[in-house]
Amino acid sequence: MPSVVVRAPAKLNLTLDVLGKREDGYHEMKMVMQSVSLADTLTLNREEGEGIFLSANLGFLPLDGRNLAFKAAQELQRSTGVKLGRLSIEMKKQIPVCAGTAGGSSDAAAVLRGLNELLGLGLNIDELAEIGKKVGSDVPYCVLGGTALAEGRGERITPLPALPACHVVMVKPDFPVSTPQLFAKLGERKVRCHPDTAGMLTAIERGDLNAVARRLYNVFEEVLPPKRRERVEELKRALLDGGALGSCMTGTGPTVFGIFDRQDLAEQTHRNLKRHIRETFLVQTI
Repeated sequence: MPSVVVRAPAKLNLTLDVLGKREDGYHEMKMVMQSVSLADTLTLNREEGEGIFLSANLGFLPLDGRNLAFKAAQELQRSTGVKLGRLSIEMKKQIPVCAGTAGGSSDAAAVLRGLNELLGLGLNIDELAEIGKKVGSDVPYCVLGGTALAEGRGERITPLPALPACHVVMVKPDFPVSTPQLFAKLGERKVRCHPDTAGMLTAIERGDLNAVARRLYNVFEEVLPPKRRERVEELKRALLDGGALGSCMTGTGPTVFGIFDRQDLAEQTHRNLKRHIRETFLVQTI
């Protein structure tokens, strides 16, 4: 098989909790994650010769070892000893960059899945996730996808039942967020509220979308700079006013999303927000 095309879905955090700092310097996390239909597309081609060659439709992306897709190919080669030959990876980005939606990690996971198929390696999901753990904390989840509980640094994954079918409006406001700064702020203060992760797991188990939506929560919202927190709250209100059952920021932001059980309300809210914010998306959970 000379080439393979792989989709790399974005992820959302239904809950995100930071439990403290670990001895290894990382933070202990507990998160309920969900894949959505917004996705990048990666085409992998293997030819005679040597080297990894990455291209993308966004000119500002790094195309070397700083890119997680490139790093994933290197790590699979190191971990398995397989010869990649001349590997070209063409990325068509649709997921917003630096948005809290794991676009880079999902691209890396797609490379691992794609190479497993392209080279006929026969690795199972757990083996791919183990390689992915060396690339980035979110990569093991992105290898699996769907609905899952992520713990530790994010690499311990427990699959969960799929959410009931629903629509999601995602909005990325036009400001950057510094992940290291947000983690530092969490370390400087006592977090007042934590997500009801146990309640979220029960709601998912029961297939109760309303209960899921009521329990959306992300501790990083509490430590955003004031102006940016106001903007996130503004967008959450807009989604709720449009008929969302619940709304939350994902990852370290700045993307905000709302869960809808009615397609017509989701479509209208998407149209309304898209007039003002270019990176607004109407997607489904997968």
